[in-house]
Amino acid sequence: MTGGFLDGDVFRGLAFRILVFLTLALLPFGLIAVFQTREIARQANSNSELSLLALTDQAASAERSIFQEAFGAAEALSALTQLYASDARACSSFLSAYRRAVGLYSFISYLPPDGIVRCSSAGGSYDFSDAPGFARELENPRRQITANPSGEISAEPVLVLSQPFFTRAGFAGFITMSVPLSVFSAGMATPLDGMPAHLVTFNADGKIVRSDRTDDVTKVDLPADKSLQALVGQESVVFQSTNTIGEARIYAVVPVVPDVAYAMSIWRPDEMEESLQQSIGLSLALPVIMWLASLVVAFWSLNRLAVRHIKKLGRQMRHFAFNRRVPRTTLGQGVPRELAEIQNSFVRMADSIVRDEAALEDTLRDKNILLKEVHHRVKNNLQLISSIMNMQIRRAESDDARQVLKRLQERILSLATVHKNLYQTENLDRVDAGKLLEEIIGELLAMGLSASAGVRVTQHYASIQMDADDAAPLTLMVSEALTNALKYLGEPESGGPARLDITFEMSAENTACFRIANSTAGAQGSAGTGLGTQLISAFTRQLNGTVEVGYQQQEHWLEVRFPLRERVKGTYDF
Repeated sequence: MTGGFLDGDVFRGLAFRILVFLTLALLPFGLIAVFQTREIARQANSNSELSLLALTDQAASAERSIFQEAFGAAEALSALTQLYASDARACSSFLSAYRRAVGLYSFISYLPPDGIVRCSSAGGSYDFSDAPGFARELENPRRQITANPSGEISAEPVLVLSQPFFTRAGFAGFITMSVPLSVFSAGMATPLDGMPAHLVTFNADGKIVRSDRTDDVTKVDLPADKSLQALVGQESVVFQSTNTIGEARIYAVVPVVPDVAYAMSIWRPDEMEESLQQSIGLSLALPVIMWLASLVVAFWSLNRLAVRHIKKLGRQMRHFAFNRRVPRTTLGQGVPRELAEIQNSFVRMADSIVRDEAALEDTLRDKNILLKEVHHRVKNNLQLISSIMNMQIRRAESDDARQVLKRLQERILSLATVHKNLYQTENLDRVDAGKLLEEIIGELLAMGLSASAGVRVTQHYASIQMDADDAAPLTLMVSEALTNALKYLGEPESGGPARLDITFEMSAENTACFRIANSTAGAQGSAGTGLGTQLISAFTRQLNGTVEVGYQQQEHWLEVRFPLRERVKGTYDF
């Protein structure tokens, strides 16, 4: 009963879209009531959040003033300390005088990249190169605030503010300002009504640097499902969560110094707000119930009258697309007239498509038969020409004439073999080049080498599919190369039988390689410039390939590399 709505992509279905429009038609006043209630709740929630953020910002105002003043002073001091870069004692005296004049800081120093402080308000030298986190600060110099509960130099708990500065040469170090925690306590404003129950300040690394409660209380009141690090980089935000012991809390976070320090206030939920949320939920329940009841009735009617019939028609179309079977059954009883007309039109169209495809298959079959017949007759004619030339060879009076006719006969037989493979293969567009070359070379070796020649022949042919248009120049090139190899074949001076090595394989991705090597007697001959060499170069250019010839250790070799054309969809014999 629910087929067609809950199956597939629900949100793009006909039933879902109609139900959406029906919702707009049946529940205008209910939607208005819902929107008004949500607007009131949103406005109340927004006002509450703004109030919490304002109170948090007010509570952190003293910290903000101290931080901004410290960073501003550090920027000014970074330029002044460069004047004393060569005199550590004068630099320390200057910082000490500044610290006493301001009275806000317990320790000021210039921390160079090597980590050894030579210029500070306390004088002397301090090594911070092995301090935790110092190496990480050098990798990413930025403003930073950290807490130092022990305060070894200041002799009291402090917050350390680090201000990086740069010169034309690059990063020059940090100006550090140590502010005692007692300064923050003295600078806090008098508590007002509505101030947060708990205020925490944390840095950009998500570490707490100051809290108005003890450490144990602070850890208990932190949000259980969100880390302080996750709040870094955000604008002012308010969210509700539970603390580490499961008590509900409201948290408000504001930036004290953007990307450096943040203040988070912690509040206890007000009972009046909970009552407001309950009343809003009750006001939303009634229109939602009425809306759901209307949708159930509309959905049942729509599925009964339209969707299930459309799904059945869709299945018939998919079955026809997969197996080309024309549907023989109707959609059933009670089908709307419009859907019945659509099915009748589909059946007529499907029957027409089946007939047209059958006619097309007959045409393709006839075409393939004719092409194979053409290749067969061309092969027969070439073999007939070869037979006539064989008669001419026997009647020739000179050896030169017989050699010329024999070379021409070999080329014709190579073409005949190509056409023979084309009409014997199922795919008329591509041939197995390895099988083709093996057959042609076998015939040429039978004609050019006697059984008693004593030549050791090594052959290897990989099965490589190539375009039929490239088969003719390939076979003619191989025929010329083999003829030249047989012409200069000889036993090496080092002893042993004459050798002939033939290889056809893939040398790289989409690149084929034909290599033929033969042993020779005596020194290397001159570079070939005859007709055979010219034909090899010409056929290689037709293949868009390259040819290399070499001689080493009484062996002459020829290597041809050419790219294979991209495979196209074949035309098969039906």
